[in-house]
Amino acid sequence: MSASIYPLANPKGEKKLCEICQKPAKLQCTKCLVTFYCNLDHQQADWTSIHEKACPLLVSINTPVPSGTLSDQNHHHKETLKKQHWIMRVYGSCTVELVPAYLLLAQANIGIGSLSQAQEYLSKAEWIVMKTADCSHTVLHQLHRTLGRLHAAMGKQASALTHFANDVYYAIEMFGLDSIVTSGGYFLMADVFLKQNKPDIAHSLYTEVAGSWHTHLCKLMDGISQSATQPDECFNEVQCVEADQMLSCILEFEEQCVKPRPEQLTMLAHSLAMLWLLRDNYTKALEYGKKAEVLIQGVKEQNRLRESIHNLLQHAEKNMNETANLHTADCNTH
Repeated sequence: MSASIYPLANPKGEKKLCEICQKPAKLQCTKCLVTFYCNLDHQQADWTSIHEKACPLLVSINTPVPSGTLSDQNHHHKETLKKQHWIMRVYGSCTVELVPAYLLLAQANIGIGSLSQAQEYLSKAEWIVMKTADCSHTVLHQLHRTLGRLHAAMGKQASALTHFANDVYYAIEMFGLDSIVTSGGYFLMADVFLKQNKPDIAHSLYTEVAGSWHTHLCKLMDGISQSATQPDECFNEVQCVEADQMLSCILEFEEQCVKPRPEQLTMLAHSLAMLWLLRDNYTKALEYGKKAEVLIQGVKEQNRLRESIHNLLQHAEKNMNETANLHTADCNTH
């Protein structure tokens, strides 16, 4: 069971930090969706100094790995490496701003199985962090998450767990105990425990991850129903792929358990339905919504969840019909 979670994605609904001063930020680059700023002056300063050149590359780097053949995936990783090398040349010095580039390079090398090269980049990132006294918790959690992934790929499960534990610690300090960022560390730890043949611990961690995502997605859905949030503000494509990977993996694990838990299965199916509804994929939203509707029949005292699933199905069916009608009208026009 793989855990190919992108370590640098910045999920919506979490704290954002200014690229210049690391203060809380609300402005986001609308092209790459990676960088954030506390004000227009800092956004303009970063654009003229570096971001204008790096932005087009960040757009392509921050796209999901193709789900096709191994050859397609290797090509994607190699192209990513080329673009990330260019970013490193632009930065030009061993400052803490270079750490994300090293982490991206390490991530891409882990993806194509070049573990020695990944280890080299991570050693450089560790050295920079060690000599940076005020390194942010965000950078530390990202560093340990990538180190954990490397050690897991190398078969060093004990050291992988140590790094994932540090990842979770710094993520909690930065984003909070119930954050979906923190839950990513729990998910990776669960994968290691499964490899160590400790399914009970993995089960417990998966429960935490599923709960965090269900709560987060329910809040996003409430924001949309109250017209406080637009669907396209909730997730970009990369974040949606990451969430789908985690939730689908946990759902599969729960289904294969000797004693499946209907309530947990229902919550996971409901989460996936909400996720795809937020991305306007009504086919998948209906698929998982109907699955949740069937599963909840085996759950007692879940009237609120039952109502939420019912409302989701109505919303998805309505939007799917409207989309189909618009398509038919366009065809008739032409």
